[in-house]
Amino acid sequence: MAEIVYPPVIAAAKTMFRLLDMKIRIDGADRIPRSGGAVLVSNHISYLDFIFAGLAANPAGRLVRFMAKKEVFDHRISGPLMRGMHHIPVDRAAGASAFGAALKALKGGEVVGVFAEATISRSFTIKDIKNGAVRMAVAADVPMIPISLWGTQRLWTKGRPRKLTQRHVPISITVGEPMRPKRGDDYDAVTADLRRRLEELLDRSQRSYPEIPQGVWWQPRHLGGTAPTPEEAAAMDAAEAEVRRKR
Repeated sequence: MAEIVYPPVIAAAKTMFRLLDMKIRIDGADRIPRSGGAVLVSNHISYLDFIFAGLAANPAGRLVRFMAKKEVFDHRISGPLMRGMHHIPVDRAAGASAFGAALKALKGGEVVGVFAEATISRSFTIKDIKNGAVRMAVAADVPMIPISLWGTQRLWTKGRPRKLTQRHVPISITVGEPMRPKRGDDYDAVTADLRRRLEELLDRSQRSYPEIPQGVWWQPRHLGGTAPTPEEAAAMDAAEAEVRRKR
């Protein structure tokens, strides 16, 4: 497919990273295949995660087609960009079409990016995940690759003001070992293993991060920060979902 929008967006993002002197570290980029389909499964802590998760595939020369909620495509500014980069809209009321589009892309040799937690984790830990990524990898017979992001929440996350012009922010991107789920596997068991791997990657990123201050909002509670606990975050998500339902 023609790539008119994606390369300039990447170039602009990299220029911004340099201007802001972001300390971006990518570990395990060689685990991204240089050809063929693959499902990249990332944790989700920021509205900017698709930029940084996509960056993990850049050394392999790959462009990632992210699955994102339909509302992002409906926006007058982000919509044309998302469509121009051939990302995949997800209508939560009709998920089958998004699954079909992702499957077609994977079978066509594309890399598809998935945020299996579906929404941003306010606790900065791994939330419960569904087995959609596993089912896609099996149906397309492609590897599934876990990725953890850390530091992106400091720029823009749920419930906090945007700080897009912060300088010198470290960003950690860690690519895990590929998984190869097969037909006949217990999808729930594979999903549990995927979640465990994401937890391990994220914990490694958090504990090796250049800055580990105590008492800051962007640090998880178990590491001395003031972010909501997973239980508190779940209650906040439930309250937010109830407000949306009543609308």
